[in-house]
Amino acid sequence: MEQRALGRSGLVVSRLALGTMTWGRDTDEDEAALQLTAFVDAGGTLVDTADVYCDGDSERTLGRLLADVVPRSDVLVATKAVGRTGRGPLGRGASRGHLLAALDASLARLGVDHVDLWQLHAWDEHTPVEETLAACDTAVASGRVRYVGVSNYTGWQTAQAATWQRAWPGRTPLVSTQVEYSLLQRGVEREVVPAAEALGLGVLAWSPLGRGLLTGKYRTGTPPESRGASPQWAGFVDDLRSATADRIVEAVVTAADGLGTSPLAVALAWVRDRPGVVAPVVGARTAAQLQASLDADAVRLPAAIRTALEDVSAPHFSYPDQRAAR
Repeated sequence: MEQRALGRSGLVVSRLALGTMTWGRDTDEDEAALQLTAFVDAGGTLVDTADVYCDGDSERTLGRLLADVVPRSDVLVATKAVGRTGRGPLGRGASRGHLLAALDASLARLGVDHVDLWQLHAWDEHTPVEETLAACDTAVASGRVRYVGVSNYTGWQTAQAATWQRAWPGRTPLVSTQVEYSLLQRGVEREVVPAAEALGLGVLAWSPLGRGLLTGKYRTGTPPESRGASPQWAGFVDDLRSATADRIVEAVVTAADGLGTSPLAVALAWVRDRPGVVAPVVGARTAAQLQASLDADAVRLPAAIRTALEDVSAPHFSYPDQRAAR
């Protein structure tokens, strides 16, 4: 698997990242072990989790696998903090106290002495950004974190945080932003991706398959075993359903038929090779689903198909970002 630098940093990661949001709940430890082994055997290195995934069980599962299945030295561990992990006003947020406590808890669940990429999972409007970023500096200076990124930030939030870190020597620069990005979700192209490129952040694209819709499996209904059929995830999938989404899915299916490959492969290849994107984060409930994404790594989209997909899925640009669309 090709390796790419994460932003303007020395951290080199695989061009597909393994997401673990379902580990510990929808994906049991045996399936997770099969996924991690297949991913590393294919040349994958970046494994993404978060302290809130499955109430910490995602991190616990990954930690046990790093102890018994795959050597820690073969994997780059990325996790996140900010989300709610406890009750009351102190149980979430990007304050210095919550962040550093959350980091210690993540390290304990993972059974490691450091994480390779620590990401701020969301913007906290109640905490000064300089306090949040100073906590990141402390985490890196202590050796518990190697690199820092953000996730789900808007364009101006990304620019403010990255610029603050670049403004004074010795601060830890941000190296990545993890955002939802797919043929069904291209809003990040307005401001987030340009800000990331200008300030040296690599883009990690979560849900690159449009929450599963771009695989084509929902075209005629909701399969009973799918995420969209579960009470926990049905709303997450339904949020992207629309007449426009249906047209985009049909275009992906048509492209896949013409190339003799799967809709999953087409959708994944499209986002993987977008400007600014370092790695899509591919999550799977089963090892078989993950293997389909790994097999798609060899797919290359012809220019004509790429253009057709971009046309049918083009986001609306208006003032003042309309100049960027020309």
